[in-house]
Amino acid sequence: MAIIELVMPKMGESIMEATILRWHKKAGDHVKVDETVLEIATDKVDSEVPSTAEGEITEILFSENDVVPVGTVIARINTNAYAAVASAPVAPAAPVSTEPKFTTAPAYTPAAKAPVSGGGAKFYSPLVLTIAQQEGISFSDLEKIPGSGNDGRVTKRDILQFVADRREGKVIPDVTPEPATSTAAATTRQPVVTTTVASPTYNGNVEIIEMDRMRKLIANHMVMSKQTSPHVTSFAEADVTNMVKWRDRVKADFEKREGEKLTFTPLFIEAIIKCIKRFPLINCSLDGDKIIIKKDINIGMATALPSGNLIVPVIRNADMLNLTGLTKQVNYMANSARQNKLKPEDTQSGTFTLTNVGTFGSLMGTPIINQPQVAILAVGAIKKRPVVIETEEGDTIGIRHMMYLSMSYDHRIVDGSLGSTFLSAVAQELENFDAKRGI
Repeated sequence: MAIIELVMPKMGESIMEATILRWHKKAGDHVKVDETVLEIATDKVDSEVPSTAEGEITEILFSENDVVPVGTVIARINTNAYAAVASAPVAPAAPVSTEPKFTTAPAYTPAAKAPVSGGGAKFYSPLVLTIAQQEGISFSDLEKIPGSGNDGRVTKRDILQFVADRREGKVIPDVTPEPATSTAAATTRQPVVTTTVASPTYNGNVEIIEMDRMRKLIANHMVMSKQTSPHVTSFAEADVTNMVKWRDRVKADFEKREGEKLTFTPLFIEAIIKCIKRFPLINCSLDGDKIIIKKDINIGMATALPSGNLIVPVIRNADMLNLTGLTKQVNYMANSARQNKLKPEDTQSGTFTLTNVGTFGSLMGTPIINQPQVAILAVGAIKKRPVVIETEEGDTIGIRHMMYLSMSYDHRIVDGSLGSTFLSAVAQELENFDAKRGI
């Protein structure tokens, strides 16, 4: 009997575990190569896991909602089961049970706590942070939980065990004793008082909506970013009249030739790429006291989903694409996001993020950095306004297409001088757009 093990796939450098959302197959079912076996979710994107072989699923090792480390065996497939049936001679067979065979995962045994490398703060997955928030676990208590995951990471099982122990009174809060004033006082122990937090009540006419899984992940990611990076936001203004008029002139021919709509987004990305090449420190991340400058320019583009949630697909090696290539990638990623067809790798390895708050009518915004990047640029709505135009014959007033840009950056790495200079450079690139360029 040939048994193939189906493992939890690795879906990016920073992804160490995934949650099983739904099994499409059960033990005893036949599965074909590349047929979807289950759906999983990470803190980045939902995805389907296909079968790597054809045969009968003999074991399902984890249940729905279980959080499983990457590389862990989650199911086993007998590849000889159907081959043997197909090749065997036809003969009367004894009645057999057709009841599917279900197996359960082996009992969980916590591993010894591994040392946390790097000497810095521990990393906590969004799922762990969500449970901590729901159960009222403080960050100091969270740091005391022994982690059984890779590099001592706290897993879902670890934090749920802590919650169970706390409810049974096995977890005792740290008590720092007062300095003793006498022998009698030193030997007197004060009783440990435990308090129960009552469920909140909501007065008035209210509607309570439970956050969906993605919204919880977004919330935790935003809070983590603010806690990680000291944010500074700079603002600039750009006259984008030449760019607007050029796009109005060529967009119909571009769509006819390429079969793609030409939006402003690839034009913004094009300007950002040029400036990143001039100021490479913007395209980096921080690891402890080491600055990691990224040679690849992978631009994330914040995309709103029909559900109201947000996701950031990434255009890899964007500096290697011309305007047509950027346009096709922008449209492909945006459509895939809205149709829930993004692959896990489509949201990985971003080095700089663009968000277009102008899509929703905002003039400007103060975006939150997409960790572990160090900067994010927001573009506002393009509005016609009367502005002063400087000419050789003197100043005049004209109606121009104006746009505000804002960039938030990590002040641990990017000082105001670099942040403002980079933002001004992007604005100048947009203002100096060549209105005579071809397509």
